[in-house]
Amino acid sequence: KDDEGRPTVLHIAIGSKDHTTLVAAVQAADLENALVNAGPLMVFAPTNDAFAALPEGTVENLLKPENKDALANILKYHVTPGNYSKDFLKKFKKLGQANNGYVTVEVKGDDVFIGGAKIIASVPAGNGIVHVVDKVILPQ
Repeated sequence: KDDEGRPTVLHIAIGSKDHTTLVAAVQAADLENALVNAGPLMVFAPTNDAFAALPEGTVENLLKPENKDALANILKYHVTPGNYSKDFLKKFKKLGQANNGYVTVEVKGDDVFIGGAKIIASVPAGNGIVHVVDKVILPQ
């Protein structure tokens, strides 16, 4: 929690029944500290359904210890420095991610898509914001 007692982006994910796969992945990749540190951070948090939509065996394979670096790279692709609301994100064409990659930002009506994943909810955190997304964003 931050100085004002608000949960961090990690604690929001841990408290969400829809993000157990994401939390397991963050723990397997040893990225917990990165998500509780001073932000601000935007985390694009795929739901369990988003992970389940990946090809069969993908998640299980990524969670193996020998794939820790690949998993960390994918997870860092879901993190951007900053703390922008969904509406403010509409001003961007792309975002620089924590893995040094970029994702595109597309606006379709009221919807905002980050790397093809639609923001379906947003939860302010003590060290940033969690944008819940409906797909896993895979680096090119």
